[in-house]
Amino acid sequence: MSSRLPPSRELSWAKPLSIDLILKVLNVTFLHPFVAWMVPLCMRAQAMSWTATAMQVSISYASLLTALYFLGVLNRQIAYSKPRKVDFSEEVIVVTGGASGLGLLIAEVYGMRGATVAVLDVKDLEAGEARGVSVYNCDVGDKDQVAKVALEIERDLGTPTILINNAAIVNGKPLLDLSTDEIDRTFRVNVLSHFYTIKAFLPGMIRAKTGTIVTISSVLGQLGASSLSDYTASKAGITALHKSLTAELIDNPEIKTILVSPGQLSTPLFDGVKTPNSFLAPLLEPVDVAKEVIAAIDSGSSAVLAMPLYARWIDWMNVLPVGVQSIVRKLAGVDSAMKGFVGRSVREKESLI
Repeated sequence: MSSRLPPSRELSWAKPLSIDLILKVLNVTFLHPFVAWMVPLCMRAQAMSWTATAMQVSISYASLLTALYFLGVLNRQIAYSKPRKVDFSEEVIVVTGGASGLGLLIAEVYGMRGATVAVLDVKDLEAGEARGVSVYNCDVGDKDQVAKVALEIERDLGTPTILINNAAIVNGKPLLDLSTDEIDRTFRVNVLSHFYTIKAFLPGMIRAKTGTIVTISSVLGQLGASSLSDYTASKAGITALHKSLTAELIDNPEIKTILVSPGQLSTPLFDGVKTPNSFLAPLLEPVDVAKEVIAAIDSGSSAVLAMPLYARWIDWMNVLPVGVQSIVRKLAGVDSAMKGFVGRSVREKESLI
């Protein structure tokens, strides 16, 4: 893969300011309970009275942040139950579409940390080779190939305990320009592969009474977008699949599920796509998404990861009046973003979100 980015993405360091960066700074300063409690403590150190207005306001603010923090912990406990213990010397991780892009980043990190990693892809690793990573040539859209490779992984590496469904392709064409073969291929790779891999690896996790299933979806699965009918429909499908699977696993709390719904990533799969707004909808770097996914897996808990900030609130779009939704879509440029789409060749489209 060429290391040179399209002109629109060059010098991205020169324009790093975004609402997500501002929020990140606030979360470790003014919105952090520990920092908030430092204010009344400093006031008290200066002999300010407990009844002073400034003291009362600062204590109330710190108390509110502390209450919200513990309510968040309680919320996660109720939703996801007790975390499982993650021991990388014992974990066998399967990453679909892990030969390049986001999947490769995750596979390389876990390989270097001592986990046993199996990558399922139709091509070799883009990096040539990676420590602790085994590559199995497999078209995940073919149920027979998935079943065969599952047996090989069980024999060679052991029972998989972490499944990361990352493989996806995109055509980037209007619906009437798509061939039926392209539509079939999109749904085999983007949707049916999840059914095939879960059917192949989930029974072993249940027997071992431990496991994590990660679904790499997209915010477009909730939005829809012009020239992405097959892609967005497939992402909506796996989001629904993930939620249904999570409900079915309620009697198996030791099996954790993680849903990842990112915005636009700076990967070659979407080369030429115009980012609607770099401040409100910044382009995501695969390494940043990989860090969030890895942290969620490491925690041993279930999670729903949506990034950047707007992706966490995208469900509210459906609450707005349809006229307002239309205006928001036009202002955001959701349906015109694909006009400059370049993408990759059919062989190169595999393995990236």
